[in-house]
Amino acid sequence: MDVLYFAWLRERIGAPRERVETEATTVAALVAELAARDDRHAAALSDLSAVRVAVDQELADWDAPLSGAREVAFFPPMTGG
Repeated sequence: MDVLYFAWLRERIGAPRERVETEATTVAALVAELAARDDRHAAALSDLSAVRVAVDQELADWDAPLSGAREVAFFPPMTGG
C-alpha cells in the first residue's frame, strides 16, 4: 500500500510517500510497524494526538481496518479560519 506523509510528518520522515508491504490489520498496527522501522518514523509517529489519518482518502480512527486499503495518509490536524 502507499503511505503518504504531509507537512511536518513529511519533513521528519524525509519523504512524501513510500510503498509499504505490511501484515497490519489496523491503522494502529501499521503505525507500530512504521515506528519500529527507524528513528525518523518513531519520532514522527511518537505523539498520535498530533496526527490524523485517512484511509483511501476518508478520515479514519486508529482502529480502522486496513483490509483492501490502497492508501494511508498521515497529516497534522487541519485548522480553518
